[in-house]
Amino acid sequence: MSQANRTFLGFDFGTKSIGIAVGQEITGTASPLAALKATDGIPNWDIVEAVYQEWKPHLVVVGLPLNMDGTTQQVTFAAKKFANRLFAKYKVPVETSDERLTTADAKARLFELGGYKKLQKDKIDSVSACLIIESWMERQYQ
Repeated sequence: MSQANRTFLGFDFGTKSIGIAVGQEITGTASPLAALKATDGIPNWDIVEAVYQEWKPHLVVVGLPLNMDGTTQQVTFAAKKFANRLFAKYKVPVETSDERLTTADAKARLFELGGYKKLQKDKIDSVSACLIIESWMERQYQ
C-alpha cells in the first residue's frame, strides 16, 4: 500500500469518555466516530477491538493532554498508559500528539456546524480526536 493511502485512528483520551476518529492520509482529513464510555480511563476493549477490525488502521494517534505551559498532568500519564495498551493489544504503531487547545477548537467547529445543540460531550470528544489526527498529519507533511 502506498504511503498516501494509509488509514489512521485518533483517540482523545479521557477518564470518562474517549473520543475516536478515523483519518485518511490521502485526504488529510478525519471523521468522528462514536465516543467510548470509560471507567477511570478504561474503555470496553471489545468495542475498541471492533473499531480496529472495521478500520484496520496503519497508525494510531493518541492525544497527549498537557498543561498550557507544556508540563504534564496526571491525565497525561493515563493517556500514555492507554497508548501503550493499544500498542500491546493490537501491535499497530501508536504515536502521541500534543492536544492542547483541541477541545476549544472542537467546540468552535461544532458551534459553526450547528450552534449550541451540537455541543454534546461525546461529539466534542470525537471531533477533538479528528483535530488530533489532522494536526498530526499536518506536522508530518510540512
